[in-house]
Amino acid sequence: MSLFDRVGQKLLFGFDPEAAHGLSIAALKCGLPVGGRPVRDARLKVSLCGIDFPNPLGMAAGYDKNAEVPDALLGLGFGFAEVGTVTPLPQVGNPKPRIFRLTADEAVINRLGFNNEGHEAAERRLAARRGRAGIVGVNIGANKDSADRVSDYERGVTRFAPYASYLTVNISSPNTPGLRNMQAREQLGELLSRIIAARSAAAVQPPVFLKIAPDLVEAELEDIAAEVTEKQIDGVIVSNTTISRPSLRSTGVAGETGGLSGKPLFERSTIVLAKMRKLLGPDRTIIGVGGVSTTETALEKIRAGADLVQLYTGMIYAGPALPGRILSGMIRFVEKEQLKSIRDLRDNRLDFWASKQL
Repeated sequence: MSLFDRVGQKLLFGFDPEAAHGLSIAALKCGLPVGGRPVRDARLKVSLCGIDFPNPLGMAAGYDKNAEVPDALLGLGFGFAEVGTVTPLPQVGNPKPRIFRLTADEAVINRLGFNNEGHEAAERRLAARRGRAGIVGVNIGANKDSADRVSDYERGVTRFAPYASYLTVNISSPNTPGLRNMQAREQLGELLSRIIAARSAAAVQPPVFLKIAPDLVEAELEDIAAEVTEKQIDGVIVSNTTISRPSLRSTGVAGETGGLSGKPLFERSTIVLAKMRKLLGPDRTIIGVGGVSTTETALEKIRAGADLVQLYTGMIYAGPALPGRILSGMIRFVEKEQLKSIRDLRDNRLDFWASKQL
């Protein structure tokens, strides 16, 4: 980390985690921090689902829940940014405190519960940036007290299809009771059928990705892969936060309920990623997320089968210059290995990761 980043982190870490998050959003709105010179290299370009990504590194959903700063995030160097999760109606989420730093582990536990300002507010902001360059995905969810959660996802598709570079169907957050049950095959089949029908009825039809949990067993992964293939979903994002608690040093808050993200999530999420690549085959898009904090961890996701990579928690601990550092490291890697494209790296450790036990 640079001196500027270290000072900024120390200041933010003096605040409650949720307050610090709000301050970071406010800073981006004001044009801070100023990003470095954009890292551009043709060898980092990735073309998928009709979208030309300038590089494979994206900001994951959860940071910019209300679509307030997608362009500022792209200005930090990300090749794409995913906003949300957005639900049809505004909701406050779970009681505070609901975010906990595990500093010794470079991890976070959150139980936010889809706190957001709702469809209307997000649509207003996305409509205002329509026509601007930059790839912005929209992550859609269901309200906690909804009588028909599948309908909530249909509404998300209909509302955001005109503005989203792609849509992500988030049924894998552990912080909305019962939501992860939608990953079960029968419920998932109905959901995906109705999602695809809603997209087909839209004037603009962006790609649709399904975001899954890391806490799945092999039989569940097989069912999900079968439904994704049958319903012709464009891709899968692996993975959301985990309810498991691998060996952690931050014992004081390790027992808090919620989803764990950051470095401890890397191994399991990467194993699930590789197993899903084996199940889906070589052509379906997979975005790898979970524990990405360095160039090497980003590259390892690609080696394990990812086309694109996302991060969020890593930037909390490494600062806003992290995207540029990761991408610069990728350029050095492709030069050293004499690769024509970062895509040439994909799957070259697929068997290693897929053979690991969950």
